[in-house]
Amino acid sequence: MSSKGEILKRIKLNQPNEVAELPDLNLLGSEQFDVLETYKTVLKGIGGDPVEVADYNEIINYIKSNYNLEKRLITTLPELSEIASLDWKTVDPHSLQDVELTVVKAHFGVAENSGLWVTDDILGQRVAPFIAQYLAIIVHKKDLVPTMQQAYQRIGNMEYGFGTFIAGPSKTADIEQSLVLGAHGARGLIVFLLD
Repeated sequence: MSSKGEILKRIKLNQPNEVAELPDLNLLGSEQFDVLETYKTVLKGIGGDPVEVADYNEIINYIKSNYNLEKRLITTLPELSEIASLDWKTVDPHSLQDVELTVVKAHFGVAENSGLWVTDDILGQRVAPFIAQYLAIIVHKKDLVPTMQQAYQRIGNMEYGFGTFIAGPSKTADIEQSLVLGAHGARGLIVFLLD
């Protein structure tokens, strides 16, 4: 018998006698914890900055105080048109190379890893959160879920062309074992946690 035949014979003889039941996945994500505090702690731990705000005026004031308004700021949110441009969604993506700050809204966030779910319908252009020097994402506190189990249940029936979880600023440590922020995307992430 050939070696291939011998291997297949051994595999056939080494099958389980009984089929095991699949585990109950409903246990995942059933832990009880403070979702907001966990989200903020995890976000800080991976280099992001949570900022709790009551309304869009507080967001505008924060951006005015912490960013240079002379530089290029873009957003998809009409509420922020006072400080950021809205007319960039149909331009050549290469022309966004000089964006200092992009501000978008997330569908929801995940406390266990501080991920924020965004899709092409709210990004303006897919490149927007990755090409800017800094990124700000707004999420309602009520739209934070505890774990990825609940997150996948939420996105399971959504229709979108592009979707991704964004968590923290871009970082890599594979360049001479030194941590580099902004190597593959934004150098900093602010998450506005909206009441």
